Amino acid sequence: MRGAVTHLKRVDPVMRTLIRRVGPFAMDYLEPEFGTLVRSIIFQQVSGAVGRVFIGRLRDAMPGGVITPEAILALEPEQMRAMGLSRAKTLYIRELARHTVEGSVVFEGLSKASDEEVIAALTQVKGIGVWTAQMFLMFALRRPDVLPVGDLGVRKAMQLQYGLEQLPTPAEMMALAEPWRPYCTVASWYLWRSLDGIAAI
Repeated sequence: MRGAVTHLKRVDPVMRTLIRRVGPFAMDYLEPEFGTLVRSIIFQQVSGAVGRVFIGRLRDAMPGGVITPEAILALEPEQMRAMGLSRAKTLYIRELARHTVEGSVVFEGLSKASDEEVIAALTQVKGIGVWTAQMFLMFALRRPDVLPVGDLGVRKAMQLQYGLEQLPTPAEMMALAEPWRPYCTVASWYLWRSLDGIAAI
């Protein structure tokens, strides 16, 4: 991603200063598989520490510690609720497992799909919204030009870094990010780091 960082420093003085302060780009990637998306669902609206506890409990219940759709569907919803998962998240994870088993979500094919096609495929599953799909694009499929306009961390960092009076709207974010293309993912990572945090999926 050296070319991406060079581009961002060249086109945006604010980003140039931020990159110098944060240091080298070092996004932690995950595998583009079912278990990664389950992890993303579990981490929605909980702290990183709590999310890690829940994912650990779920892995402990899986044969070989590997989260698969078949193993999820073999569990009773009550077993998943006993792990601390909410009723909604239990439903969402089971829906994702069902879609995967039935073939309406095919993880092996997502790497060849466009960003828009990936978002459409994943958001057909109840409980998976655009933000979750975008995190999968960024952290699992390693797509370089994703701007998560619904991410509060990115919005807050933009407000602070660019001296905005209020949180930017999606349209304002896209206008600010236009010079970053085709490297909005890298810029978003730096914005997260500016808050000493990063999106957890």
